Amino acid sequence: MTAIMLTRVDDQHNVARFYKLDVQPTLFGGWSFVREWGRIGHAGRVCWEQYETRGMADIAMIAKWSEKRKRGYQ
Repeated sequence: MTAIMLTRVDDQHNVARFYKLDVQPTLFGGWSFVREWGRIGHAGRVCWEQYETRGMADIAMIAKWSEKRKRGYQ
């Protein structure tokens, strides 16, 4: 699965944000669900969540993707 890049832009409310979701293997055989978010054009914050299997990490990524789509990210 490739990384998912979401953006939310609303000029009326001065909102220009991004949210990046990715699943990556760890060095020790597990999987990481990596999230990065912030204002477009600036460095974002990064958060890693560790999972034992790729399937569990993919499920977490899909859940977060669905949540962000409901909040207006495209």
